[in-house]
Amino acid sequence: MSKSLVIVESPAKAKTINKYLGSDYTVEASLGHVMDLPKNDIGVELKKRTFEPTLIVSPGKEKIVDRLKKLASKADAIYLAPDPDREGEAIAAHLKIQLLPVMKKGATIQRVTFNEITKKAVKAAFEHARDVNEDLVDAQQTRRVLDRLVGYQISPLLWDKVKRGLSAGRVQTVALRLIVEREREINAFQPVEYWNIDAVLTPAKSSQEFTARLVAIKGEPIRVANGVDADGKEQFLASALPAKERVESVVAQLEKAVWSVRSVEKKERRSNPRAPYTTSKLQQDAAGRLGFNVRRTMGVAQRLYEGVEIGSEGTVGLITYMRTDSTRMSPDAVKDIRSYITTKIGAPYLSGSENIYKSKKDAQDAHEAIRPTDVSNTPEKIRRYLSDEQFRLYKMIWERAVTSQMSPAVFDQTTVEIDAKADVIYNFRTTGSILKFAGFLYFDEEDKKARAARDAKSAEAEKSKQAANAADDESEESSDDSRLPELNDGQALDQKKIDAQQKFTQPPPRFNEASLVKTLEEKGIGRPSTYASIINTIQERDYVKKQKSRLVPTEIGMVVTELLVKNFPYIFKLEYTAQLEGELDAVEEGDEKWTDLLNAFYDHFEKELLIAETGMEDVKRKEEATTEVCDKCGAPLVMKWGKFGSFYSCSNFSKAKPITIAAGPWKKTPKTALKKVKAAFSFPLTVKALTGDVTDFSKEVNDDKALTAAIDEALVISQGQGKKTVVEGFSCDFTKENFAAKPDLQSPDAADAEQEEEFCDNCGRLMVLKNGPWGPFMSCPGYSDDPPCKTIRKLNQKVQQKPPVVLEEKCPKCGKPLLQREGQYGEFIACSGFPKCKYVKQNLLDVKCPKDGGDIAERKARTGNFFYGCVNYPKCDFTSNQKLIDKPCPKCDSKYLLELVNKEGVFLVCPNNKEALPKRRPKKGAKVEDETPHKPCTFEKRIGDAPVAEEVKDPVKPDPEKTRPLVMA
Repeated sequence: MSKSLVIVESPAKAKTINKYLGSDYTVEASLGHVMDLPKNDIGVELKKRTFEPTLIVSPGKEKIVDRLKKLASKADAIYLAPDPDREGEAIAAHLKIQLLPVMKKGATIQRVTFNEITKKAVKAAFEHARDVNEDLVDAQQTRRVLDRLVGYQISPLLWDKVKRGLSAGRVQTVALRLIVEREREINAFQPVEYWNIDAVLTPAKSSQEFTARLVAIKGEPIRVANGVDADGKEQFLASALPAKERVESVVAQLEKAVWSVRSVEKKERRSNPRAPYTTSKLQQDAAGRLGFNVRRTMGVAQRLYEGVEIGSEGTVGLITYMRTDSTRMSPDAVKDIRSYITTKIGAPYLSGSENIYKSKKDAQDAHEAIRPTDVSNTPEKIRRYLSDEQFRLYKMIWERAVTSQMSPAVFDQTTVEIDAKADVIYNFRTTGSILKFAGFLYFDEEDKKARAARDAKSAEAEKSKQAANAADDESEESSDDSRLPELNDGQALDQKKIDAQQKFTQPPPRFNEASLVKTLEEKGIGRPSTYASIINTIQERDYVKKQKSRLVPTEIGMVVTELLVKNFPYIFKLEYTAQLEGELDAVEEGDEKWTDLLNAFYDHFEKELLIAETGMEDVKRKEEATTEVCDKCGAPLVMKWGKFGSFYSCSNFSKAKPITIAAGPWKKTPKTALKKVKAAFSFPLTVKALTGDVTDFSKEVNDDKALTAAIDEALVISQGQGKKTVVEGFSCDFTKENFAAKPDLQSPDAADAEQEEEFCDNCGRLMVLKNGPWGPFMSCPGYSDDPPCKTIRKLNQKVQQKPPVVLEEKCPKCGKPLLQREGQYGEFIACSGFPKCKYVKQNLLDVKCPKDGGDIAERKARTGNFFYGCVNYPKCDFTSNQKLIDKPCPKCDSKYLLELVNKEGVFLVCPNNKEALPKRRPKKGAKVEDETPHKPCTFEKRIGDAPVAEEVKDPVKPDPEKTRPLVMA
């Protein structure tokens, strides 16, 4: 009997589901998308405005598709079970396109979805299998086409006007716009001075102090003007005075004032529980409480959703689907949670009726909120099966879901109004609150007690029992001191201290990942499944850097945003981007045709694109005057744009090439040569005699007579092979970086890439760092498997070079100072006269190349390994992985030996001792055997011990019981 074929996205999910379905089912993973638009073509029909996409099998997925086809051809039933969202529905539709032609007669293909990977949910999903929802597919396809239209038609403009390799994204550009506009707001911010006045008081005949703040004078609230808001409405800072003179006058009066309590108001305040987690709220809390970035949060949540090995139970999905904007939970889940609260925590902690939470207005509400699949799997119960980060995130999700059905927390709140009577009455106020009933704060209070118990235990281990008891008493007194003393109306007070504090308003904070997600959600930009990719994309494109966990736009990010917003004001408008999200929802619901949406979008886009093609500023060729002057010649500097952003260049720089003067034509018709020189340049001119890049003669001239004499003199010196005479105009090559426009990557505030584990989005395996032709990147370890998992993530490219360091050493070719520069493979030393002088200092060995007699230099490969090669490459291709030693072989005619280092020691080995040397793979196209074979040699001599490997220490993982690491929220 044929098995039914079930196709999911990831191997981890496949493993969990296979356990629930049994032996009659074969569960395979597609490893994400199997079809996409072509990479090197727009792939969307635009002439007839059908917007029909051209889909092909995704590069690297051919073997996976072939395997799925082979299995599908034998199956009686095929179930498509990617994730339950638009993207999952699109994957299911693409799988259906690929598998339908190979299915045997009578076989069926259906779609199954489940919000949680539990036996009950999976079984129920297969009992309610359905067809692929074409409306969901259309919504996802529309988003993909929108992004392709924007990316493939705007990116070439950026290549032409700014820098090759840049790209634009429909939603990412809007997110970047938010970051850039916030940065401009910070730069334009003008601080406002204000003063707060606090009084430290005690009740008469009591030593318990408390603090109150000045809020009014003679009953009139005090405030300081603080500009206007976005709508032009005036803003004020409450309980504040504006100027030091005024503050000093008030303080002088308060020093001699009579203090008393005017009124004491006590009331009960309730704090209501919060809704279960949506995606954005989970990302925000994980950032603030655990220090997780968005990518890490979603990676950990993905693994909790797909399944974790839980002892004898096997693989269990612990949470529901983690991409959602809904706050509802299923009736069964609510029932189980309420039963748990009653039996395990206590009936008083259960809310009187089921707590129902409203989702935001434009929420899709396609899935439940994020909750535990089984409330009985408490964090402590399954802790030993989870990693630290899994435990901490699961604990957050579990507690939030449980507390959402608990009763409100109750506080006793006291507000005290105080009068200070001097020449006038100064009004002060203080408030205090005491937790009366924990309610939904139950777990927070339990954590506080646990921490207090651990602290007490630590103190007990270090001190005597008596000292520990004293510490406990002191702790209790501190707790009491934080509360307000017992106060009554009309009670006299003693003033202990008047504290006047000068303050300044602060600019709005830069976005971090959590606050950006919150803003995107509030403005309706993007959806839960896109937040992580939006933030990752703008960082990978080097439009944004992180400093102290804050998102700071780079210079290229600022320039790209300014150009795109200026030339595409409608397409990259925040309101329009949010409107498109609503229209995509309408396509999903079947209320709007996807081609109508694209036609409306393209009408706006095409108009703006035509204007931008001719009107967009050409940053590449822009030269902007500055007040800076050249360090070499004193001429004004101009601002230009280069590979790594803006830089200063001398206005006397010229691209005009030198004119070569040949001896023969000069002797025959010197006037013709002079005419050519004067047509190309103006005085002063420089006449040089060169041998290669080395200058043998150089003279500056200012008139025709001096020019003729200098050329005659240079031609005499230039006589000989490889020498020439040139005349060049004055050009100053001085440049310097515009570091003010770039984030300071060398400052202590600059945050390096976070050293935290990263997991493959497709298969869940731990990503590894690899090196490629274009630098380092993160890769799935299954990249070379059969079938492969081709998930990769590019690491940020360099957006700013370290300033070069001038060395005292001179260039041996041209005599200019050498510079220590930062390159793709690390630091190197080169001539400051580049590009005219291309000298690069190399570490040379004492041995000459055995092929052509050239020098042998130490070199570094892209992989980071060192090797040794001839400096005359590519004319000479000699290389060696072992260091060459300038000693002849005592047994054969070899003029050098090789230094071989392995785990047994350090050896001197003859290059003709093929048995002792590591086997080298022949170069592509080269013959396997040497054309000039040497007689085998057996020379090998041990000269030292093997180098001791550095001890690799296990990374110290944080204790999940302790508070999160210090990060800026």
